[in-house]
Amino acid sequence: METIVLYPSPGMGHLISMVELGKFILHHHPSLSITILTAPPSFNTGSTAAYIRHISATVPSITFHHLPPISLDLEPFPSMEAVIFELLNRSNPHVRRALETISLSATVSAFIIDFFCTCALPISAELNIPTYYFFTSGACILAFFLFFPTIHNTTTKSFRDMNELLHVPGIPPIPTSDMIKPILDRDTTDYENFLNFAQNMPNSAGIIVNTFESLETKPLKAIREGKCNPGGYTPPVFSVGPLLATESRQGGGGGGGGINDCLSWLDKQPSKSVVYLCFGSLGLFSAAQLKEIAVGLERSGQRFLWVVRSPPSDDKSKRYLPPPEPDLDSLLPAGFLDRTKDRGLVLKSWAPQVAVLNHESVGGFVTHCGWNSVLEAVCAAVPMVAWPLYAEQKMNKVVMVEDMKVALKMEVAEDDYVAAEEVERRVRELMESEKGREIREVVEEMSVEAKGAMREGGSSIAALAKLLESWKPV
Repeated sequence: METIVLYPSPGMGHLISMVELGKFILHHHPSLSITILTAPPSFNTGSTAAYIRHISATVPSITFHHLPPISLDLEPFPSMEAVIFELLNRSNPHVRRALETISLSATVSAFIIDFFCTCALPISAELNIPTYYFFTSGACILAFFLFFPTIHNTTTKSFRDMNELLHVPGIPPIPTSDMIKPILDRDTTDYENFLNFAQNMPNSAGIIVNTFESLETKPLKAIREGKCNPGGYTPPVFSVGPLLATESRQGGGGGGGGINDCLSWLDKQPSKSVVYLCFGSLGLFSAAQLKEIAVGLERSGQRFLWVVRSPPSDDKSKRYLPPPEPDLDSLLPAGFLDRTKDRGLVLKSWAPQVAVLNHESVGGFVTHCGWNSVLEAVCAAVPMVAWPLYAEQKMNKVVMVEDMKVALKMEVAEDDYVAAEEVERRVRELMESEKGREIREVVEEMSVEAKGAMREGGSSIAALAKLLESWKPV
């Protein structure tokens, strides 16, 4: 029996993308089986347990192999990324045992790892299992990471101190201040971990990316021409996206009701009239920022559906734990819910995002620029306002605004604060202006391209066929 082993990092977005990759492989190659190794999270990653139960019950060809828990004291870690790297590093002995055990009853044709799981690369090499990276961000971020060692070798300053535009082949110039937070400072463990991943990518059998050819033509071309790893080897790159969760995710509803209430409310709104605001499973705002968003929405006069989460805790020991359910009456301006009840709905913590974005009444999306959300909006033909918060989102924003032209840019102050006036201005611009209409036209065209990529004869189906071919023994 032939099996493919997938190894995602614990984050919800990374897990969903990896599961969708597994489903995509099975759909086109049903004789294979898929085993997913899961490292138990030591922190808030979204509702992964419920999601895993749901997939286990509905996709019998996917088996989850739960690695033993790792006990970590989270206090000393400078970032969530540092926690993830350490958790996965300590899981290595369990990964070896899992691969050896699976190999007793099946032929492991390929081992597909998340970039956080680079520490497992020597294990699969020793076991002679072809290993591929699955890159859950776009090709624009892949281009940067392939070029990262070149930047490291030709500079001495930290990104934080450079104060310049970074020129990476295939993507627009990116301000060094927009680099992902963990690599802003050169002399840190986080920086070393990301550099180690970037240096090891060329040692893999190939890189699978959750994107499609016509969305990211320039970075894919630059990568394949070797421009992002000058003087080095670039493994084959397979763009197999957009891979999106087709079913509504497991989660909580709330605010103005549950999931069905939310979709029923949208049913009553005019076509393309509602702005949807949601900032990912880890996107949290201060109470002051939530009030500014509320004031901006109210002044804009636009219809809105807004997912609100509790602000981050001041208690350091709780920073990696799920936030409590938000108390909307205390977090939002007095009377806001009452004054806007005829044109707005606030949900607590979660919404069925794919269903919302594909609803006829939704006409715009204020997003944190997480890659899954960007793909979901593009597929649903919904124009965006880019308001990045964490991870690689500031880099995504630059590409979305300047290259893909699928989003307007939210102007964010140096302290990451956005005033009510800016929220009002951008929401109005998205829904009412000529610029907003232009973005809608681009994203509608990209939506057609995305669907074409996943049809028989499409670019992503062809890429999957090449990938499957590469797994066959020579």
